[in-house]
Amino acid sequence: MDTDAGVRRHLLTLVLPAFVLVAGVSGCSGSAEPGVVSPSPSASESASSGTAAPSGTDPSNGADPWDGEVTAEAEVVAQELPVPWGIAPLPGGRFLVTTRDDAALAVVHPNGDVEPLDASGGAQELADQTMPGGEGGLLGVAVDPEDTGPTFTVFLYRTGAEDNAVLRAELDLDDMTLRDVTTILDGIPSASNHNGGRIALGPDGYLYVATGDAGNPTNAQDPESLGGKILRITADGEPAPGNPDPGSPVWSLGHRNVQGLGWDASGRMFASEFGQDRLDELNVIEAGGNYGWPDVEGPGERAGFVDPVAWWPTSEASPSGIAVTDEAVYLAALRGERLWRVPLLGTAQDVAGGESPGFGEPQELLAGEYGRLRAVQTGNDGELYVLTGNTDGRGEPATEDGRPVDDRLLRVTLTPGG
Repeated sequence: MDTDAGVRRHLLTLVLPAFVLVAGVSGCSGSAEPGVVSPSPSASESASSGTAAPSGTDPSNGADPWDGEVTAEAEVVAQELPVPWGIAPLPGGRFLVTTRDDAALAVVHPNGDVEPLDASGGAQELADQTMPGGEGGLLGVAVDPEDTGPTFTVFLYRTGAEDNAVLRAELDLDDMTLRDVTTILDGIPSASNHNGGRIALGPDGYLYVATGDAGNPTNAQDPESLGGKILRITADGEPAPGNPDPGSPVWSLGHRNVQGLGWDASGRMFASEFGQDRLDELNVIEAGGNYGWPDVEGPGERAGFVDPVAWWPTSEASPSGIAVTDEAVYLAALRGERLWRVPLLGTAQDVAGGESPGFGEPQELLAGEYGRLRAVQTGNDGELYVLTGNTDGRGEPATEDGRPVDDRLLRVTLTPGG
């Protein structure tokens, strides 16, 4: 990515309260069309009004090339992954991947080799307590970014016989074993559908956990239920300091089924959410925010609820994992079979003047080329990596010369000026 553009994004700080106000009044209830909140003034508009363009822009016209469309080229890194779901980067260009139905973990190497963990010990313990079925199984994974190896602290989200739970374990890449598997948070409602499952370590060092309503919409508005929420916890599973209710892990509520979490350089938190039959959402998450489900699906302009910043018909999205870069939010779409890009707009001048950073028109990438897309992750090399999701029982696995190739891990290279 453009380093100067990255510097620009870091200047978009501490603007969440104003942003939520913009998001709250941007929607129109009943719309089933794609939408996005009104963007703040672009770099080119600032230049035309006599305001100096920020660093990282083209001085000839004052425009940041990443504010427009981009082109995307994908290449296959690895293939024949059985129902992959979660992905986390490891040093050396490697990735740790969960396979939902096998309740297993594997390391994908840069050359495409897929190395499963030793199936004994902690890996067997994990498999024994995971009960795959429907959308449940071994789902999200996060690796402590402070660890350099060969031993790593990993967090996992799994569906069991009675509930969904978050686990902590030690991964040793010298002998490819999992050890000291410990349940740190349980009691998350589970069902055949709407299990949530994405977990991520935030820039504050705490663990964020996306849960679903488990097919019971009332869970989402019930402050005592862990379903239909985003949770924020310590490495031991306790409510993190600074939570809206000090005794609760709940960070936000009113969610149907969140499966994507990410942060931009300013610390704004984003989450993708499955709608029911009308609109899928991209939200900016604020502490204690109520995102409306089941009362509102998509933008609703309802007092007490936070509207999404972008939305799509469910046929065009069904967003699972997301990745946030310096220049855009990327959403992996399952039913929509494409990668959505929502550009991040705004300049240092906008922030200084009290304007909220806005969003450009969503752009679809890789549409129909690789089928269902389950997850998207930034790699240590700055590229995007995408997991397909065609072997989950709802897709059509691809073959080449009669041989299965799905599911795949793709490396996606982006170029501005699409």
